[in-house]
Amino acid sequence: MISIKNTQKKIKINEKKIRGYVKQILEIYQYQDFDIGIWFTTNQTIKKFNKIYRKKDKSTDILSFSFHDKIKAGEKIKPKSEDDKNLGDLIISAEFAQKDAKKGNRTLNEHLKILIVHGICHLLGYNHETENDYKKMRIKELSILKKIS
Repeated sequence: MISIKNTQKKIKINEKKIRGYVKQILEIYQYQDFDIGIWFTTNQTIKKFNKIYRKKDKSTDILSFSFHDKIKAGEKIKPKSEDDKNLGDLIISAEFAQKDAKKGNRTLNEHLKILIVHGICHLLGYNHETENDYKKMRIKELSILKKIS
C-alpha cells in the first residue's frame, strides 16, 4: 500500500500524481505488493528529524527511512513474512522541494518525481557516500526516471 500524508498547508501537493509515480517505480523494481509511506511536511518539521537522525541542524528536501536497513544496492528484498513487505518511509519538505524546483527551472511535480526516485533508491540500499556509490545511484535514478511518466 502507498500511504501519503500531507500535514503542511502552504503548498498544493498532487497526491494522485505522486501515487502514480510511486506505483510505477514499485512496478519497475517488482515491489508492487510492498508498503511505502510518504509524508509531506514543513522545513521546520524536517529540520527536527534531520537533527535527530542525521545530526544535521538544518532543513533538507528528503529523508529516507528504510525498513530493510541492511540491504545492499541492487540486492533483492526477500520477505520472510507479510510484515517484511515494507520498503520504508520518506519524509519530504514541500517548502524545500518547491524552492529547489524553482532553482532547477522545473515544476514542483517534476521535482517531486526526482526526489521520490532518489528516496526510493535510498530505501533499496543505494547511497552517495563515495564517488563510486554516487555514480551507481545516479545511473539507477536516471534509468528509473526515463521509465516513469
